[in-house]
Amino acid sequence: MNFPENLLYTNEHEWVRIEGHEAYVGITDYAQNELGEIVFVEVDTLGETLNQADVFGVIEAVKAVNSLFLPLSGQILDINPALEDQPELVNQDPYGEGWIIRTRIANEAEKASLLTAEAYRALIHVTE
Repeated sequence: MNFPENLLYTNEHEWVRIEGHEAYVGITDYAQNELGEIVFVEVDTLGETLNQADVFGVIEAVKAVNSLFLPLSGQILDINPALEDQPELVNQDPYGEGWIIRTRIANEAEKASLLTAEAYRALIHVTE
């Protein structure tokens, strides 16, 4: 499994790529592997400002439907338009083309509560 070092992670298996005051969010390689084939991604919070750990959407796989939790407080600026027709991008490229939302970060201090790649690997008991 792949856990890029330049990303931050949550206990709920989301990843965050911070670019200035904005962040891209998706689910980890581990999460997509556990869920199986992704068939639908729904985010109905576009434009809303949410708190850290609030539910911003749901992801549906053949096996289950799971809530998506916002890693950092902020406003939902964009939803990956490709996922509407190709939700399988989350399986194929979870850290690239399979990103789910882009947000404007409201509280930079919350970054301290996120996990490094090393800490995330330890959380899910994956060794290199």
